Amino acid sequence: MSPTTVLNRSALETVSVPKRMLGRITILPRGGARPAVILRLIFEVQILRYLMALAPFVFAMLIWPHLALPISQAPIPMLIVIAVVETKVFTVRPDARAQLISDDDMARQLDALRFNGLRMLTRIAARHRIVQGNLHLVVEQSEIARVPPLTLVSVQRGGPAPEVLPLDVADLAMLRDGLFDETLTERSLHLVSLRENRNLHETVLDTASVPAHARMAALMGEKPSTRELQEA
Repeated sequence: MSPTTVLNRSALETVSVPKRMLGRITILPRGGARPAVILRLIFEVQILRYLMALAPFVFAMLIWPHLALPISQAPIPMLIVIAVVETKVFTVRPDARAQLISDDDMARQLDALRFNGLRMLTRIAARHRIVQGNLHLVVEQSEIARVPPLTLVSVQRGGPAPEVLPLDVADLAMLRDGLFDETLTERSLHLVSLRENRNLHETVLDTASVPAHARMAALMGEKPSTRELQEA
């Protein structure tokens, strides 16, 4: 999630960090998003899930037209179906959360997230020449269970003006390739989120602590811009 990857950039404006996004803003991906991602974003919309749960009632009215009026005037069964689907199918019971992932595996996943997150933030701070304030790597996951996890990753800056940091192509590629790996997977982190009933994970870096060699490596890895070449 970045002003460079969504159509509605104004939705990412914030007055504080970490900014929560799922269920709070409408996400409109910029061109290039995979169809599976778009379908998963659509599935996240609660009212659309309600309509899916009520689909059997619609089919019943089509099959038995003479029962259409009684079925349409029976809201209680419809509400019961919605409640069962939302609370029994797409939600993990509190007493079953501990069975999702062991304590040791959960600790390893959180350690890996912190390690990978700090590594990503260090590189981004160096590449963007950010020398003061905190950078926050915010990983937000959907609370819906038993479907492919939906994970929103953003880099947010705490000050001087809170913002969701604009990321370039190199930043995006680095996050896609380096945040999740064989040690930390999106699905295993989702199990942690479901067990803790906490869908937002945050890693914070004080940019003043970024070592000089990391900044030098970032500068050496950058190609000169067209303007810099012209000035030279």
